[in-house]
Amino acid sequence: MKQISHWVGGRRVTESSGGRGQVFDPATGEVTGSVDFADASLVDEAVRTAAEAFADWRGVSLTRRAAVLFAYRQLLVEHLDELAALVASEHGKLLADAKGEVQRGLEVVEFACGIPHLLKGEHSVQVSTGVDSHSLHQPLGVVAGITPFNFPAMVPMWMFPLAVACGNTFVLKPSEKDPSAAVRLAELFTEAGLPDGVFNVVHGDVTAVHALLAHPKVAAVSFVGSTPVAKSVHEAATRAGKRVQALGGAKNHMVVMPDADLEVAADAAVSAAYGSAGERCMAVSALVAVGAVADDLVAAVAKRAESLRVGPADDPEADMGPLVTSEHRRRVASYLDVAAEEGAAVVVDGRGVVVPGHPDGFWLGPCLLDRVSPSMAAYRDEIFGPVLSVVRVENLSDALELLARNPYGNGAAIFTSSGAAARRFELEATAGMIGVNVAIPVPVAFYSFGGWKESLFGDVHVHGPEGVRFYTRAKAVTTRWPSGPEPAPSLSFPSTD
Repeated sequence: MKQISHWVGGRRVTESSGGRGQVFDPATGEVTGSVDFADASLVDEAVRTAAEAFADWRGVSLTRRAAVLFAYRQLLVEHLDELAALVASEHGKLLADAKGEVQRGLEVVEFACGIPHLLKGEHSVQVSTGVDSHSLHQPLGVVAGITPFNFPAMVPMWMFPLAVACGNTFVLKPSEKDPSAAVRLAELFTEAGLPDGVFNVVHGDVTAVHALLAHPKVAAVSFVGSTPVAKSVHEAATRAGKRVQALGGAKNHMVVMPDADLEVAADAAVSAAYGSAGERCMAVSALVAVGAVADDLVAAVAKRAESLRVGPADDPEADMGPLVTSEHRRRVASYLDVAAEEGAAVVVDGRGVVVPGHPDGFWLGPCLLDRVSPSMAAYRDEIFGPVLSVVRVENLSDALELLARNPYGNGAAIFTSSGAAARRFELEATAGMIGVNVAIPVPVAFYSFGGWKESLFGDVHVHGPEGVRFYTRAKAVTTRWPSGPEPAPSLSFPSTD
């Protein structure tokens, strides 16, 4: 059984002052490891270590920072399979899915390699007689990242590469459910030449989170998780005077118009709803069938869902893996009972799935609910599992109104062959990320990821250009170099003549 330790000051730190947690293999239900939890004193040590490292790292040239990131990028490529295996062993997602996760995180590292260009300021000559102005971007100091279980490699890589490239130092608190990938990412960053203390990892539960949110030397916090926790993190951190971006939950809608290609839409819905067992913040969980397409769409999705193979991460024929914990599996499965009681039709029931040789895994097959109304729990809640709810509406206006009433606003998609419908959806859909014939519209690394409404607390999205803005403070500088006789002093407000 492996022991997962913290990473502070460029080395592993074995310290369980905050207790320990168990790490499972979701495919077998077996405990495979123990993770040390940090108490407030260890969090303080990690933050102070990062603060000491900041004094030097902020002064390192942009060229040198970029060189470290290029070396890191190469190591990530070389160790991609290893990182994917770590993710799959603790999260349960299929190896191919885990490799895709690491690759998407790697793209943010590649974006951060361009930091000499990304941090360029502006310069204006002669804004007034003999006066010039320019702007620059400076790092904040120690920043913290608090990340979820569903993407143990990708979501941290949305944060720390860009933060570090901007000259900050970083303390990461990953999910205690699948913590190994975070430590390996830290080891590889040190191997790439990152100075000790610039990137640190502390494990733990709510005690560690509260310690980071309250620590006076933490200047900013990046968070991804459920909406209630995101709201709490935002409130606590802003109360402590910190800059915060807190990404919350989602109820992503995929609208299918009558003129859509039915086969393409059904394939996309199945992939977006059941990939990674639905444990994605951009998973489609509400399939909005417009008009006469509903019956055919439900039949097409059901046929595909019933054909999916559920199995462990190393099964090359599997389409979907287990859920992350037994508790989470029970909670997700309970929505089917509630949906039936509330009047929805259970079209595909994945509760009885059996995986040969793995009787104790946290299995739940694809589930499909039809005739779901907005008042039902299956629609209201972020289930975060392989449960797809079909909501029937009459027209595009009704679909847009459905999105507008929903408290979440992470992503939304429309499948149609009409440019007019697509354009209207793009302009009117109340979500931060929009797909047109793309079910999961996660932006590439040089755009920014983030939602609206209760899917985001704070004003700035993750990675991309907004990530650079979040991890730096702008400064405007006005300069004047007098020469020759000076006019008599004046107490009038200066003009720009």
